[in-house]
Amino acid sequence: MRPVNNMARNVDIRVAGRDVRGPEALPSTLVATFAVADFLLPEGFTAPDRAAVLREASVVTEAGRLAWSRLGRHVGGEHTPYAGAAVSRDVDPVVLVPGFMAGDATLSALARALRQRGHRTYRSHIRANVGCTLRAVAQLEARLESVAARRGRRVRIVGHSLGGLLARGLAVRRPDLVSGIVTLGSPLLAPGAHHPSLTRSLDALVRLSRAGVPGLMALECVAGDCARTSFAESRRPLPEDVEFTAVYSRRDGIVDWRACVDPLATPVEVRSSHLGLVIDPVAIRAVTRAVGSVRGERL
Repeated sequence: MRPVNNMARNVDIRVAGRDVRGPEALPSTLVATFAVADFLLPEGFTAPDRAAVLREASVVTEAGRLAWSRLGRHVGGEHTPYAGAAVSRDVDPVVLVPGFMAGDATLSALARALRQRGHRTYRSHIRANVGCTLRAVAQLEARLESVAARRGRRVRIVGHSLGGLLARGLAVRRPDLVSGIVTLGSPLLAPGAHHPSLTRSLDALVRLSRAGVPGLMALECVAGDCARTSFAESRRPLPEDVEFTAVYSRRDGIVDWRACVDPLATPVEVRSSHLGLVIDPVAIRAVTRAVGSVRGERL
């Protein structure tokens, strides 16, 4: 597959289920609707059908389970202070990275659970994950450098969906800063294997970017060299001393769950929606166990 260069030249995309190549792939004024670069959707993976998103309704139940579990701890008198004497602080700091179109606030339940187990958690400083992936990785790299310097040890990254892809690429780029990553419903093997609603969202972002709105994904980020570079980096092997856990759910209504199971990762299956991976108590326990499984070394 040829890389996408100079917008309309050498473009290979999929439009409404059929392959379109060359200048015809790009209308004169607008990006083609449902544009997904072929290299982001390798053979063997498929985007969830339109009805699959109905499974995401279980996020209401998952939120209820989270509230119930918190109530149970409160009634039972269970309380683990952030810096209590009973909590070991000899653990790696954790940076949490949100998914596509989401911000740091969506990972508050995860952050709370990790703090209760003695981890220092840090936000990614991403208010809405809608920008260029290469710029997002550079921003996160600077964030990791800051946290590692402050704590004197390598950092663990927990990334939801797109945040997991960013974490995977960072672990390859800077293993000197990253001791381990945990991905949650991240389609690492096929980023393009996502629900049509996400494709429309990407299309809208590209259109707004072309209209001059700053800070949004451009065509290069979803079907060009930027996308190709990010994907290629995320597929490179990890150093042996970087822990890697991939949490996934077969009930995922947003991405193809098979694309979330990286062969280099320790797979952990849970039963929740894609959105519920950051609030379902079972998924949260999977994250806290993975993050706390191995203590890193000081820098």
